Amino acid sequence: MGAAADTLWAAAKPDERGLVTAVVQHAEDGRVLMVAAMNREALGRTIDTGLVTFFSRSRQALWTKGETSGHTLALVSLRIDCDGDAILATAIPAGPTCHTGASSCFYRAPAAEGEALVADDGPARGVDDRLRRVFDTVLARKAGVGMTAAGRRSYVRDLLAAGPARIGEKLREEADELARAVASETDDRVASEAADLLFHAMVALAARDLRLDDVAAVLDGRHGTSGLDEKARRTAPTDP
Repeated sequence: MGAAADTLWAAAKPDERGLVTAVVQHAEDGRVLMVAAMNREALGRTIDTGLVTFFSRSRQALWTKGETSGHTLALVSLRIDCDGDAILATAIPAGPTCHTGASSCFYRAPAAEGEALVADDGPARGVDDRLRRVFDTVLARKAGVGMTAAGRRSYVRDLLAAGPARIGEKLREEADELARAVASETDDRVASEAADLLFHAMVALAARDLRLDDVAAVLDGRHGTSGLDEKARRTAPTDP
């Protein structure tokens, strides 16, 4: 166990079982994803592996989130609260966090009448969140989990297994269909073809172990720069 784990645990006040509460928060949008327990060993493994790991009170054993489902939680940061009895882990989820398929374990809320609980995974938080949910599903399929077709096949898994050349063919095909829709088809067709292209672009990112945030970082870096200047910079000849 490294120095960071030692430092954090020295500030902890575990209960009589040697456990503290561990709260996991989405590092990008702030949602609370789940709550479990950590002991000293789970904390150390979380830091060593970069994957959030807990202590199961029912099984009396360590468990890394996603070790069977593939829906891991990639660690971003750790903090301990003022009382030392709770640890906050921020993480990036690969697919849904809850075993039910919801993005967060906190997906139930009172109905309008207040007499029953209804499923409520939270409101869509704009285009970015909707794209993120689709990308999380792509990652889940890549990990081999989730809903499949009647024949127990997955389109995403089949496409990933076919390799980069096939993925490239699909990207060119979808881009051509979008171009033709822009030229002569309805707005609904343009939106539909654009959705197809975005989806296949996500599959391509997943194939290369890249994330939507890698693309967003590039766009952020270009913000405030003329598109003409950006294009000229990328096509300028280099010195021999």
